[in-house]
Formats: sequence, structure tokens, C-alpha cells
Amino acid sequence: MMGPEQLGRLADEHAAALILYARQWCTAPEDVVQEAFLKLVLQKRAPERAVAWLFRVVRNGAISAGRSEWRRHRREATVAARGAMWFSPSEPPGLDGEQAAAALETLPAQQREVIVAHLWGGLTFEEIAQVMEASSSSTHRWYLAGLATLRERLGVSCPQKPRIPT
Repeated sequence: MMGPEQLGRLADEHAAALILYARQWCTAPEDVVQEAFLKLVLQKRAPERAVAWLFRVVRNGAISAGRSEWRRHRREATVAARGAMWFSPSEPPGLDGEQAAAALETLPAQQREVIVAHLWGGLTFEEIAQVMEASSSSTHRWYLAGLATLRERLGVSCPQKPRIPT
């Protein structure tokens, strides 16, 4: 069994080199080196060549850790590719706010009013219908027509929502 003084000396003299050595195989070399020193402490008899023993244990541990990282990364990438996106894609680059405002001004008053009330005011179509003294189906229709016109004038495409099978 190795004494604390000898273990401390080995750590002080060789830990940095062991970390550098392990870094070529894994992204957490400090953990691997720490595990190697723990294994050294648990040995009933100290190895004859403790430094060489540490390098061998660190090498094996780092290779194993690197393989685990690679498998985990591959598995996470596969799962992520199969899953639905969490966020909608951002607006295409080049959408100019002034151009969008100008295009909004060219819409018929009803369409413009519904779009502004819904998008910027946060009102539901039922609430907009009450404000405009119209039916909620009419306000929804004006909204869709206005958005279609804006998309056309601004050259912006909108992904289609998937249809739910009936």
C-alpha cells in the first residue's frame, strides 16, 4: 500500500503530464487521472513502476471515456435528428422592417386592422370580431388573406402545417 507522502509526490510530479496524455483520447482528462490515482490508492501492493502503471491506467481509462463520449454523441445526434424541431426556423435573412411596414400599409383596411390587432395586440379573432362588429370567421378570413398578400409582396414563403389524418 502506498503512503500519502508518496502519493502526493506522484500527483505533484506527474498529474499535469497524465492529464495532457489523456487529453488526446477524451474531453474530461482530469476525471480519468483522478480515477487512476484512486485505483492506485486501492492497490494492496504499490506497483514497482508506479509512474508507468499510472500512464497505462490513464491510457486505458481515457480510451474508454473517449469511446463512451463518441457513442453518447452519436446516440444524441440520432435521437435529435428523429425528433421534431423545438423552435420554428427564424425569418429568412433580408426581411426589411420598413419594407414589411410599407407592404402592410398597402393592404385593405380590414386586413391590416385584423393583422395588427392579432399579431401586435394579441387579440383573439373573437375579440377582434367584437371590436370590428363582424363575425369571427370573417376576421379570420381577412387575416389569412392579408398574410397571403404580405408573403407574396415580400417574397416570403411559409412552411405548410402538416395535415392531421382523419
